[in-house]
Amino acid sequence: MWKRIKKTVLQISESRLLVLILVFCFLYAILINKLFNLQIVKGEYYMENYKLQIRKERNLQGTRGAIYDRNGELLAYNELAYSVTFEDNLSGAVDRNETLNRIMDQVIQIVEAHGDSVIHSFGIVLDSAGNYQFAQTNETLRLRFVADVYGLRTIDELEKEQKNASAEDLIHYLCTDELYGYELDDEKLDRQYILKMVNLRYAINLNSFQKFIPTVLASDVSDETRIAIMENLDKMEGVGIEEESLRRYTDSQYFASLIGYTGKISQEEYDALDEEVKERYALSDIVGKSGIEQVMDNVLQGDRGKKIFYVDSVGKVTEEVSFVEPGAGNDVYLTIDKKLQQQTYQIIEEKIAGIVLSKLSTVMNYDPSLEKDTMDIVIPSDNAYHAFIANEIIDEQHFGKEDAGATEKEVYAIYSARKSTVMDEILAELNGTTPYQSLSDEMKGYMDYMESILLGGILMADAIDASDPTYVAWSKDETISMNQYLNYAISKNWIDTSRLNEYISSEYSDAAEVYQAILRYLKDYLSSDMNFDKLLYKYLIKSGSVKGTQICAIVYEQGVLPMDEGTYNGLRSGAVDSFGWLHTQVQTLAITPGQLALEPCTGSAVVSDPNTGEVLACVSYPGYDNNRLANTMDSDYYTQLVTGLSRPFYNNATQETTAPGSTYKMITSVAGLTEGTIKGDSYIFCGGAFEGVTPNPHCWYWPNGHGGLNVIDALNHSCNVFYYTIGFEFGKDRDGNYDSDRGIEVLRKYAEEFGLGETSGLEIPETEPNISDTDPVLSAIGQGTNNYTVSQLNRYVSAVANKGTVYKLTLLDKTTDANGKIIKKYEPSVVNKIKGVSKNTWDLIHDGMVAMINNTSSYGGVGIQVAGKTGTAQQSAVHPDHAVFVGFAPAESPEIAIAVRIANGYTSAYAAEIGRDIVRAHFELAEEEELITGHAAELGDSISD
Repeated sequence: MWKRIKKTVLQISESRLLVLILVFCFLYAILINKLFNLQIVKGEYYMENYKLQIRKERNLQGTRGAIYDRNGELLAYNELAYSVTFEDNLSGAVDRNETLNRIMDQVIQIVEAHGDSVIHSFGIVLDSAGNYQFAQTNETLRLRFVADVYGLRTIDELEKEQKNASAEDLIHYLCTDELYGYELDDEKLDRQYILKMVNLRYAINLNSFQKFIPTVLASDVSDETRIAIMENLDKMEGVGIEEESLRRYTDSQYFASLIGYTGKISQEEYDALDEEVKERYALSDIVGKSGIEQVMDNVLQGDRGKKIFYVDSVGKVTEEVSFVEPGAGNDVYLTIDKKLQQQTYQIIEEKIAGIVLSKLSTVMNYDPSLEKDTMDIVIPSDNAYHAFIANEIIDEQHFGKEDAGATEKEVYAIYSARKSTVMDEILAELNGTTPYQSLSDEMKGYMDYMESILLGGILMADAIDASDPTYVAWSKDETISMNQYLNYAISKNWIDTSRLNEYISSEYSDAAEVYQAILRYLKDYLSSDMNFDKLLYKYLIKSGSVKGTQICAIVYEQGVLPMDEGTYNGLRSGAVDSFGWLHTQVQTLAITPGQLALEPCTGSAVVSDPNTGEVLACVSYPGYDNNRLANTMDSDYYTQLVTGLSRPFYNNATQETTAPGSTYKMITSVAGLTEGTIKGDSYIFCGGAFEGVTPNPHCWYWPNGHGGLNVIDALNHSCNVFYYTIGFEFGKDRDGNYDSDRGIEVLRKYAEEFGLGETSGLEIPETEPNISDTDPVLSAIGQGTNNYTVSQLNRYVSAVANKGTVYKLTLLDKTTDANGKIIKKYEPSVVNKIKGVSKNTWDLIHDGMVAMINNTSSYGGVGIQVAGKTGTAQQSAVHPDHAVFVGFAPAESPEIAIAVRIANGYTSAYAAEIGRDIVRAHFELAEEEELITGHAAELGDSISD
């Protein structure tokens, strides 16, 4: 055996196989040594730095250009700040949701511990009752958001159940869905916490398909937050601190409706870009969302840069491969005069406050329909006190909190007791047959509110037959109960039962079961609906159960106004009168008309150069703070703007349309003189009523009448009969036969000549105008279906001022590069030159407008000759009329044209006073302290028209 082994070994040693064996053994020894060194000796080191070889490429957005006024005053600029970001490198993690939730929870704790807040740009917010609700009230935008949540490209791809998903349904889906959920317990965890987590997780998901694109978790954080985050980076993989450029706006409330704001580009906005333009944008870019920011985004955007680099395990850059500096955007100069814009806004606010004060009354449970004249409508004190709750000056949901003040708790106890009773009363009525007309005003209010809720989805408005006798009995005759109406609606299949699934036990329920399901639905809805609570508080205040002194005291308890112990205790004890307190707060503008949202609460003015079309001021009152919407949107604030009763998010100067009233009479005058219907020396008799049509329309100076007037007198006194007569004559043919359509066509022709057939040319969104298409008699005085924005009225009066040239209104002066070099200068653009109108006609029109101003006591001593025309537009018999004024100055050589409107402003006298003060401000005819007092304005004499 031994010899055999020895022989085998000898053979192997002499063989080439030995060499191979030795070589392989040596190589394996080296490999094993290397593996031991990598995994055991230096394993921890390499594990911590395994990402060193990851090469990253990041696009860098250019610096956004600034926005200036015509004089170089800064309106929008950039400011460097720190943000907390997250770069998602956890795609391979087994416990991805758990890890992400842990990291996001740490971020929230650190950020909030230092007084900052995480992003809240998600499309769902918490209302004051703690319920989830959509931030978007527009149905199309809401559905677009829902489609995004479900990962669908278009709204059409949504299934019926998805379309009907509530805000709470979407939160539950994102928290718990097996495939796409975040594994958050939305039933046990606090709703505010859930919403914060969903905000962060959803934002991260939006960037999940873009490699190495960081998601901003908190913006504009303090140094304390920055340092705390940096100290904890080893515990929060992917989290980092980056410098960001934030958009800032100066004096935002005056300019927000013009300038707009910025935000992260949406997928929909990106998809809408032209292919060539898309190259300049990335889905992480900040873009203009509205106003000039949006219109001029391609100018303001800087060229993108690029950075290629390596990072270590905690995201620290270890090596920079290449860097292309991002470019600065171009600057935009507006035609706006910053000082005039601010002064005009303040003039409007003070004037509206003066009107509100003049109409405030101690009367309660007021019925405006009993007034014979809309000028006599007052603002009852109970409406004013309720406005504090209705427009959320105070937070009624805080009344029941543990830290609520003494008065809050008192009011909450009254509310709680009454709500329980009201719910029983409502259910009793819904099970009864009392006709609507026989209900109390309070119960009618509840029934109306419930119908509006049902029309939001359960009652299918498209299916309802408006001519159906039962529907007419409910909606017009008011002779049946809601019980009868809803049961009939069920029998006619006007009810979408799919919205009642959780309230119906069987798929084949009968009508009685469906009705009971509706009742259960309404009961659940009303139990947590803050708008119903507001309605309930309205009737508690009207009944005197909740007193005005309590509402006023809560203003101090909630910190709306700084605590004044003397006044607060006086309100609590009754020593301070609530009506007097309210009067003082409005007088000093501590509480503004925009906050109260009573009538009036909105106003607008446009001031332009009639020789160029350049807009010097374009004011919408009330304004808002666009700083809170730029960069990372404050969703709660956005919701407040959208739902606010004074509509601060709505540009009253360019989007609100009303009848122009008597300000339209210059068009009728030009048409009458040019068509030969009247001459300069023609006289038309006004006896107080026009008898050419039936029923006879009256002059405002009814029953006396103005007597005989020529066109100058007619403009001066704003005689309706004079213009009724012209409108009627336009409808006559050569044989004297009257045709309404013929008269309308004449008026339309001249309205279009003055530019009223199209928008004014402003670069920001503007509502389309409407030239009246009915009744030339009423249309001739600016009624009929005439409807225009203040911007459109401004362009029209500008054409009157310059005697026939219609310019395109513009907000843009020039654009420059970062070094101040002019890239483009915007020149005046003529849209139309009115032909066929004689110099004598223009002179007569100007003389009539001058005569009107000279006949107005409030214009005495202005120091410059102004030409103008007032107008009122009636909304309804239970609301104050809209007040309108147009004019220009100086009358002999116009430099500015003005259009003003106060919605529900009672009389055009007040709009005319605003126009007067704008003239004084622009031409510096009065000290600023005299024009802007910081208090409600005193009101002048009334002008009738």
